[in-house]
Amino acid sequence: MKIAPGQQVSGALKLSSESGAKVRIRAEVDDFYIDATDTPQFERDIPHEAAYSCKNWLSLNPMEIELDKGGSLLVRYTIRVPTDTPEGSYNCAAGFTTLRPADETAAQGMGMHMEVRIVTAFYIQVGAPPILGSLKEITLEAIPPSAPAEGPPAQAIKDTNDPKGSWQAVVVLENSGRMYFRPTGKLDVVDAEGKTVETADFPSMAVLRERSQRVIFPLKTYLRAGHYKLRVNVDIGTGEIQEGTADVAMDAAPPASPAKPASK
Repeated sequence: MKIAPGQQVSGALKLSSESGAKVRIRAEVDDFYIDATDTPQFERDIPHEAAYSCKNWLSLNPMEIELDKGGSLLVRYTIRVPTDTPEGSYNCAAGFTTLRPADETAAQGMGMHMEVRIVTAFYIQVGAPPILGSLKEITLEAIPPSAPAEGPPAQAIKDTNDPKGSWQAVVVLENSGRMYFRPTGKLDVVDAEGKTVETADFPSMAVLRERSQRVIFPLKTYLRAGHYKLRVNVDIGTGEIQEGTADVAMDAAPPASPAKPASK
């Protein structure tokens, strides 16, 4: 959303339940950031994100919700941008977590209760900050094979990873501006003979303002020992294609998973 300093914007989010019973839900307003594994992390308070957060501008109504079986409800939100807000992009989130039904008691016996949280992310643009960023680094990282699943065979979960381990390409993008961006483009893995062995598109993710962000490309191809080139073409939202390459030499397969200590 583009919102001017001092402006107020309201809207609604529709919550729908597909549960077979009544559901209680608690709403909360969160900070968030994207970690080094490309995973959004939502928490009520993240101090290092305070300068970029719109959490204190966002209010929700109602905060406690009950949905009937198969029901739905509109949750109103209001965003009030302070008059002294500097130009830039800001982000926050509305989270909705399921709770135990109000009439559920211990008399019902033992059992399992699963909490589910859904989140809506808000990106607020104040003013017209330019997108500023660059392609900073391209690397290849080994992913060790997963350890075998424990427990009886009937309960073990089949490991879908290659038992020899695998590789992931990592592209580091630098956002030096005050505006977030969503990169588009692709990464190619080229072997020593110049043959493209794998191509991957950039995932749909935001690179938040004023930080470096790792963008991870898990490779489907098992790369044997040899020389490879990682080639990247990326547009950070300016319409200009940035290009970069990295030469990598691999002498061995990915390392094995660390051995687990024997049970006593």
